[in-house]
Amino acid sequence: MTNMTNPANRTHLVTGATGTVGRQVVAELLRLGRPVRALTRDPARAALPDGVEVVRGDLTDPDTLRAALDGVTGLHLITFGDAYFTPLETGPRIVELAREAGVRRITVLNGGGPTPLEDAVRAGGIDWTVLMPVEFMGNALEWADGIRADDEVREPFTGRLSAMVHEGDIGAVAAVALTEDGHAGQEYVITGPEVLTVRDKVEAIAAARGREIRLVELSEAEAVERWRAEGRPQDVIDFLLEVYGDTPEVGRTVLGTVEKVTGRPARTFAQWAGTHAAAFRA
Repeated sequence: MTNMTNPANRTHLVTGATGTVGRQVVAELLRLGRPVRALTRDPARAALPDGVEVVRGDLTDPDTLRAALDGVTGLHLITFGDAYFTPLETGPRIVELAREAGVRRITVLNGGGPTPLEDAVRAGGIDWTVLMPVEFMGNALEWADGIRADDEVREPFTGRLSAMVHEGDIGAVAAVALTEDGHAGQEYVITGPEVLTVRDKVEAIAAARGREIRLVELSEAEAVERWRAEGRPQDVIDFLLEVYGDTPEVGRTVLGTVEKVTGRPARTFAQWAGTHAAAFRA
């Protein structure tokens, strides 16, 4: 790998590239015809599209990024370092290496609040854009087993509201921010085009798969019992009770960020359900 002086010819490094959002950032950069390099701990299992340069690296060990950053103009970062969402403490070194490599733009996928890595990026002297998506449409895949087995969704607080966003739209906003001027210093709250209840989502999935689904509302106590049985820690249970019982305004307010940044409307949950219908069929 060698540095290229023309920024248009330089590559874009996507960390968290095998994750829900990272894969979409990779896909959008490819669609734009930009060179893409994907960072992962296990390249052999990455299963990324042809044309992606897959490299080994670990954000918890920043010096493993030195080679991966060679020739990079745009860098997409996540703020957690493992499956348990432990905030990364290595941000200052990652940003230092990015500056040395000549990185011109960084996007950060916000983890739901302030994190050391995001703080380091904001203070690091490189143009940054923070992506702040609300609930992912892909969270509905958690219902797939119950729908396939019993034609049923069991959830508490079924009247809760969500302006949930398609993961592909998060990736599209990231790709534009990495490749175009005008997005430095922006905090983009990214939502879908409509506010939905749990029933709205279930009905959209039922329509997409061509078979009805029963919605069973759990009491708060029943939900807590289920979450504990699934092994969720108490802090996660407390968080779910808080956001499901009283969804923050930001999570249930539609914004036009996707269209403003990408020039096209945000995708609907019905579109998402149509794409993923097979996951809900027995």
